[in-house]
Amino acid sequence: MKFSFSKIGIICLALLIASVSAIAVAQTQYPNLGQKELVIKRGFTKEALSCIECHAKKMPGVMEGWKSSRMSHAGVSCYDCHVVAKNSPMASQCEGVKGSNTYISPMVSSKTCSRCHPQEVEQFLKSGHAKLASAAVMDPKKGGGKLIKLQFHYEGAAFMDKKSYKWNEGTPKGATGMDRAPRSSGCQMCHGTTVELGPDNKPINETWPGGVGTRYPDGSIGTCTVCHERHTFSKADARKPEACGACHLGPDHPNIEIFMESKHGQQFLTAGDEWEFDSPPDAWEPGDYTAPTCAVCHMSGIGELATTHNVQERLKWDLMHTKSVVRSGDRGDGVKGEQNMKKVCANCHGPSHIKSQRDTLDYSVALYNKYWDGAAKMKADLKAKGLLGKDPWKDGFQELMYYLWHHTGRRARQGAAMNAPDYAHWHGFFQMFQVYQDMEAIYNYRIKNKKIEDLSTVMSSAPY
Repeated sequence: MKFSFSKIGIICLALLIASVSAIAVAQTQYPNLGQKELVIKRGFTKEALSCIECHAKKMPGVMEGWKSSRMSHAGVSCYDCHVVAKNSPMASQCEGVKGSNTYISPMVSSKTCSRCHPQEVEQFLKSGHAKLASAAVMDPKKGGGKLIKLQFHYEGAAFMDKKSYKWNEGTPKGATGMDRAPRSSGCQMCHGTTVELGPDNKPINETWPGGVGTRYPDGSIGTCTVCHERHTFSKADARKPEACGACHLGPDHPNIEIFMESKHGQQFLTAGDEWEFDSPPDAWEPGDYTAPTCAVCHMSGIGELATTHNVQERLKWDLMHTKSVVRSGDRGDGVKGEQNMKKVCANCHGPSHIKSQRDTLDYSVALYNKYWDGAAKMKADLKAKGLLGKDPWKDGFQELMYYLWHHTGRRARQGAAMNAPDYAHWHGFFQMFQVYQDMEAIYNYRIKNKKIEDLSTVMSSAPY
């Protein structure tokens, strides 16, 4: 950030006052802060040096990343993050510590990070990036049951072998590596999974590594290195849209594509190489960049808003589920969230621009909900008359209803939210009305003929 010389004294004083205030607030909100003595010693312990020297020979790529990181500069080594207590359910020993009193785990969860970053982890655990992320694919009572069946029975081709699994949390008993492949290669890499351990306390059944909501055997949740790439742990990397685009992409939630189409994304693509991404937290403000990235709007300190690792704090609508509602409960406070997001926008836009954008989103959500309510009414009518197929993936009406929500409906809503007209229109509402009319045609056929069509007329590749 660039400042004139006359402002330096004022800024230093303001930062000093803000720091004192922040510490006081933090100690009130996080009483454990300040209770532990922080001692920084130059150099590394004998045990830490042993790990560094061994891994430098066997895993030089990892060590090169760590050497350039802030962690190494602060004296934080492999030993500090990977060593666990002997009685930890994740405790094991690699070749370098075999037979010693040192136990390690290749798995590092947010619980480990919280020893130095308690406030960030506490915020993260309240967000949709923690337990809610993995609930979508792991918790049968929260919708995960359907996805567990989708992963193992359908995508894993268990239906071809007439296998029947019990859809509980974790890996179904008897599942083969091929059955597990859709989950281990796809779903869990973004959503996370429940790590399973073998007799040596090391991960089995391809349940590690996993995404942001991974659940670990010691009861901890969350993987910080999904965004802060190991072993550099760079905040600059996490502030760039590519970090979010690793998961928020594709036909069902093309957020990175939407961002790149937007005016914000165009600024990033043309001028982003000149932006300053390494400013301290709460000091990364307009001037370091000329347009926001995902992190600026959803997480970073800007204007009067402080940095947060709870990505729900600035959201009004739930744009992911079958019907959009104002966020509440464990999905955030949508009323407060909208006001927070308006404060973000106000750093670069006037009130008329902000109102127009927010009104467009609200009307787009209302339109999507109208489509969804109509589809749900038709489905309820078909169900009451016994005209729904038992297998939703062989039933054209139910398959189209899935895409109305999960693909076209999400694209329309999120395109409207982030100013990407092609996704709001051609990939969104344009396809929504086509899908809906096809659903109406199937509905009318079944009502008129009092039977389900013999073969589905729906292409399984679905509307892209």
